[in-house]
This record gives sequence, C-alpha cells and structure tokens, in this order.
Amino acid sequence: MSAAVRTRSASQEVSFSNEMENLGLNDHNIKAAAAAAAAEEKAEKDHEEDDSVDDIEEDGSRLQSDHKELDLGPQVSLKEQLEKDKARYLSLNIWSKRYKYLKILDYDHTPTISLQDDDSLRRWKEQLLGSVDMSAVGESKEPEVKILSLSILCPGRPDLVLPFPFNSNSKSSSLFTLKEGSLYHLKLCFTVSNNLVSGLKYTNTVWKTGVRVDRTKVMLGTFSPQKEPYRYELEEETTPSGIFARGSYSARTKIVDDDGKCYLDVSYCFEIQKRWPSS
Repeated sequence: MSAAVRTRSASQEVSFSNEMENLGLNDHNIKAAAAAAAAEEKAEKDHEEDDSVDDIEEDGSRLQSDHKELDLGPQVSLKEQLEKDKARYLSLNIWSKRYKYLKILDYDHTPTISLQDDDSLRRWKEQLLGSVDMSAVGESKEPEVKILSLSILCPGRPDLVLPFPFNSNSKSSSLFTLKEGSLYHLKLCFTVSNNLVSGLKYTNTVWKTGVRVDRTKVMLGTFSPQKEPYRYELEEETTPSGIFARGSYSARTKIVDDDGKCYLDVSYCFEIQKRWPSS
C-alpha cells in the first residue's frame, strides 16, 4: 500500500514539473520575476518621496511669498515707539482743540440765557432753596451749619436732650444711661446759613473696653439756608441686652459735608444698665 502511494506522489511531482517547464517557470525565471517586481516597487516608492519633497518645497515657497507680502515695517525700540505715540497723541489733541474752537466760531450760535429769563432754572432754584430770601440769610460762598442739640427719644420716656457744647468732664463721666433691650432713635436739630450745604453726613462710632462694637453712617442730605432750624430723626434702633452688654461705652459723633468740612466732632461716654435710672 505504501509503495503504491509513493509511486503515485512521484508521478504527480513529475507531472507538476513538466507543467512548470511547459509554462517556462523554472527557478531562474522565478528569481528574475521576483527581482523585477522588487525593482518596480522601489521605483514607485522613490517617485512618491520625490512628490512629497516637491510638495514641501512648494509650501515653503508659498510661505515665503506670504511673508514678503506682509510688511511688518522697521523694528524700533520701545522708547522710540513711546515717543512716536506721544507725538501722535499731542497732534490729535491739538487738532481736537482747533476743531472745537472752529466749531464754536462757526456753528455755536446758542444765545446766552440768564436765570431770570429761563423759567425752568428759576423754578429749580426756588424748589431747591425753598424760596429763601438770600438777602435775609446773608449769602456767601461757604455754607455754615450750626448743631443746636442732639436728642435721644425712647417710647414712654421723656426726651433726653444733649446740649452743645458738651461739658468738659463728659469724657470721663457718663453723659446718659439707657436700658438694655430698649428702643430709641436720635433727633438732630441744626441750622444752615450763608449757602447750600450738600452731602451732609452723620457718623457715630461706639467702643466698649477699647474694642469697636458699632459704627453708624447716615446720609442726611442737602439743605438750603434758612432761619428756622432743621430737625432730622434717624431710624429706630435697639440697645444691646445681656450681662456682657451692660457697662460703660465711649462714643464719637461727627457731622461733615461732601467737601470734608466738619461741623460737629464730639466724644462722650454713656452706660447701658438693666433698668432705667431713677429720676
């Protein structure tokens, strides 16, 4: 059986060799064909590399042409650039002033209207001043504010009026005493003379044992001069309560205007106790 198989395989190999010879595909021809295929593949690869190099060179030349088209101008130092900017700004400023001057000469023909001729300005001034007779109050450039009194109002209690100026020993002794947890509010009484006072502000700072415990700032407003005093009441507040809230306090009260002129600057001491003081 094995002999028959070997005989059959040998015959098949002889027939395959005969067929390859008939086709002309012997070992020499196969090697030559393989070498030709490798040479053709290498030629195609070299051609692709040449194309990529050409693309890179074309991109580089395009970038160089773009760079030539974008002219950045001469490079100067930072100091020189600042000097140029300054000269340009001064030139523009001069031309702006000339333009405004020419505009005033050629186009601005607005007539000058006095306060008496302008009804709206007259009404605005009367509303602001309250039709004050300036000859009676003595008009001058600087306003004058005189603080007449500072009162502490508590519900169910008589008004506690603090006259000005305070006594010289008020810094060392208590000026007044309030009950803990009670409602109160302040009332200012003052006069304004000579001129309008704008942005009148009230500030009050309170300390206990050297530590600031409260700071109040209230914008009172703008007031025109008049003979009758102004009365201004602040919002209602509540005194602190508890064993740690009782004791002595020191305070400083100031009243100033928008220009920083101070009309009141006083320091004093007061107490908060468990009960109202006996009258």
